[in-house]
Amino acid sequence: MDETGGKQGQNGSPELSLRPLDLSDIDDFMVWAADDKVSRFCSWDTFTSKEAGIDYIKNTVIPHPWFRAICLDNKAIGAISVSANNGGNRCRGELGYVLASKYWGKGIATKAVKMVASTIFKEWPHLERMVGRRGCWRRLGSRKKGFSGSSLL
Repeated sequence: MDETGGKQGQNGSPELSLRPLDLSDIDDFMVWAADDKVSRFCSWDTFTSKEAGIDYIKNTVIPHPWFRAICLDNKAIGAISVSANNGGNRCRGELGYVLASKYWGKGIATKAVKMVASTIFKEWPHLERMVGRRGCWRRLGSRKKGFSGSSLL
């Protein structure tokens, strides 16, 4: 195991990946969704039951056009999403993420954002700009890691 809690890959670090979050991830989802330290930075309240988490995954996550689990060795440790604006602002997207507090400060969110930024403009050719949700870039420390608060095509 390495410092992020995952198995080490070929280069000695855990494999970070993004994949769709689904109902089989409910136990992992509840680790961050039921944590007050995490939810205080989010637009949703702390989840207090597994049933509420299942409902959220079914009705919000699965139908979302771009919502991914942030995984270490295929274990969901957080999530990241991009939402396109409507109408004349359709060319602008908003990025948000959440990460289990155990993994804060290890560069995982930064890597996940870079992974999204490297693919989202190809997947969504209508997108010209992506901005972080309020507070997202500040907490990420993106400015010192080469992000300016938005990413342009």
